[in-house]
Amino acid sequence: MAGVSSQLQVPFLTLEELLSRRPALVVDLRSPKEFEQDHYPGARNVPLFDDVERELIGTLYARRSPEEAFEHARETVVARIQGLVARIARLAGWSRPEADLAQKVREMTAAGMAGFERELTPGPFRSGTSTVVFSCWRGGLRSQSLVALLEGLGFDVACLQGGYKAYRRHVIDRLLAWEAPPTYVLRGLTGVGKTLILREIERLRPGSTLDLEGLAGHRSSVLGMVGLRPCSQKTFESRLVSRLERGFPGFCVIEGESRKVGDAILPKSVWEALRDGHALELAAPLSRRVQVLLDDYLVTEANRDELARQLPFLEERMGRTKWKGVLVGWLCGGEEERLVEALLEHYYDPLYRHSEGKRSYTRTFEVDDEGRDARRILEWIEGQERALSPAPRNSRTASKKSSGASSQGM
Repeated sequence: MAGVSSQLQVPFLTLEELLSRRPALVVDLRSPKEFEQDHYPGARNVPLFDDVERELIGTLYARRSPEEAFEHARETVVARIQGLVARIARLAGWSRPEADLAQKVREMTAAGMAGFERELTPGPFRSGTSTVVFSCWRGGLRSQSLVALLEGLGFDVACLQGGYKAYRRHVIDRLLAWEAPPTYVLRGLTGVGKTLILREIERLRPGSTLDLEGLAGHRSSVLGMVGLRPCSQKTFESRLVSRLERGFPGFCVIEGESRKVGDAILPKSVWEALRDGHALELAAPLSRRVQVLLDDYLVTEANRDELARQLPFLEERMGRTKWKGVLVGWLCGGEEERLVEALLEHYYDPLYRHSEGKRSYTRTFEVDDEGRDARRILEWIEGQERALSPAPRNSRTASKKSSGASSQGM
């Protein structure tokens, strides 16, 4: 601190240490928009700057000078530091500090940007279960400045070395390195109940499935966002890594998808597992498929409203002359079954048959009840795995070895 101390202690924690220690709290100081795109799992967002302020500071840095950007940032932090630290204290279960935090920030930053950066010094990390770790974009001034302030007040804090960028690098590396176990892929026409069966398999054999649609918040179709909350590519990949790191019990069951699930693109390792896995075809009568889709898409009035907004796009793709206003009219007129049948027969089924026409299937299952069907499919998969696994040493092998040893002894 200029005029207070020759050094500002900043304890650092590497990502590897963070992953192994599991601290009491991770606080992400980035703006809300940055945080929404992706963040360390379980982190809480306490932004040092809001989206507009962050953009303004970045503009000042690029078009005016780093020092001018620093001065603007300084005044913004001074104005809000008391409330910001009070919020962190509530999340961490700390007693609220009584110090004049605005004055402390002024003292810390009195020497300007260059002087402040010189005073920031890596300090000893006090490992403990109460540690609160702070992160920003790359472990720079946002997180280091707040850690230095709180460290000086006696709190057990650390700065994540490399910030969010270090975590993002970890995610990319893990996806590149992932090797799939034996993979079984549920395929079939829209509405056969692939997702229902996949989730029932997960209930029966926890940890055996990879639910890509659940991770992406999208059903992987033109109307797949209705009633759901699709996520960003980075969030999808973070969720995917969290799931892959939990592992699988010898095999993985996955639902057949294209390379994209909504707007989320599958990483190469996952796409290859899906593409090359054992393809299991699920087949169901049209009446069953219609009911599955009605139950999925039209559960709430909000879903109906969202579907009504999306249907004109499909009418355009199916042919404006014949279909304009027709699908929306059926939905508003209570003819939901007629609507779903038309979508299947005139849009989804032709599209699926075109993309899957040359695929060969390892096995076909007629399905009509997800509970019963999941058990049948699991029994078949586990039978395949037993047949393909290396034969255990049996009594005959042991007998031969014993006999050989006896003859040698003779």
